[in-house]
Amino acid sequence: MSPDAVRRFDASQLHEQIVAVLRAWGMPGEPADATATVMVETDLSGIDSHGVSMLMLYEELRAGNRLKLDAVPEVVRDAPAFAVVDGGAGLGHPAGLHAVELAIHKASVCGIGAVAVGNSHHLGALGHYVRKAAQRGLVALMTTTTRTPVVAASGGTTPILGTNPIAFAAPRAGGGELVVDMSTSVVAMNKVKAYALKGQDLPSGWVFDRQGRPVTDAALAYSLLTTREGTLGPLGGAGPETGGHKGFGLGLMVQVLSAAFSGAALPLDDADSDNLGHFVLVIDPTGAGESGATARYVDDLLGLLVRDEPDVVLPGSPEAVARADRGRNGIPIPESLLEHLRGICDRAGTDMILTPLG
Repeated sequence: MSPDAVRRFDASQLHEQIVAVLRAWGMPGEPADATATVMVETDLSGIDSHGVSMLMLYEELRAGNRLKLDAVPEVVRDAPAFAVVDGGAGLGHPAGLHAVELAIHKASVCGIGAVAVGNSHHLGALGHYVRKAAQRGLVALMTTTTRTPVVAASGGTTPILGTNPIAFAAPRAGGGELVVDMSTSVVAMNKVKAYALKGQDLPSGWVFDRQGRPVTDAALAYSLLTTREGTLGPLGGAGPETGGHKGFGLGLMVQVLSAAFSGAALPLDDADSDNLGHFVLVIDPTGAGESGATARYVDDLLGLLVRDEPDVVLPGSPEAVARADRGRNGIPIPESLLEHLRGICDRAGTDMILTPLG
């Protein structure tokens, strides 16, 4: 079978497979289940860059003794509307979920809750976390630093910031949520990896070598990014003419919010753990007005956008379409990734149970 061949798999079986690997690595049952849920929901939403394919990175971190799979997030500073959590050098999913629940609780008491997390690792797509707050009628903002420097400062060529994503969610009166989830680079680094696994070329303008030349070979681009020999353009593109300086400014903002409150790492830090930082802000809109008013406003606003233009694509719509398709037909996984997963299961001492549908 060719490396770019794709087969589909049931979401519940994929969840079971991820849990089996995490448990074999020493992660306790409840956080393993929660982590697998985030990863599978991400794959269901069509964000292949942040789902099961991340097991490759997690195995690498574990092998390098940079990741503690049995870590328990701990609140180290607490105030009525603010807290700081130490992730214990564990995977970011349990720490991120803990931070969101804590921020939700504080918002229920104070009307607003903010939680900073330090000493953490990759936590997947941020949209999953802010959606959990919006499903309870709350408004949420979340940011995180990322482990590999890939974005150069405006006018520079040295990778300094990560992709530094930001996500926002608000409830809708008609049901569902508005979710905005994006990197502050022109694309997420793991999307470059996803293109490489599928054997697809990159669009020109995503990745550049250190001489500023665009790189479209996805495998080469990912190699350059992981060795700091390449850069991703900031949101808006490589130059100020298209707003690249604004994208870099957003990345700086995310760096401060995510890391400054919790003692998370500066860019280019070479300590024994990634020490990533996350930040969650949750607002209870009932503290500012009539119950349901914010959700109605969001519905009215989105209604204006699509009223006369039915082809408008709202944030979150592609993910909703993907969830419907993949929920019915299974999650597509390329053969190249399946081969990696077989190796991971073999090295972990657990069975590869994935069976293609159809």
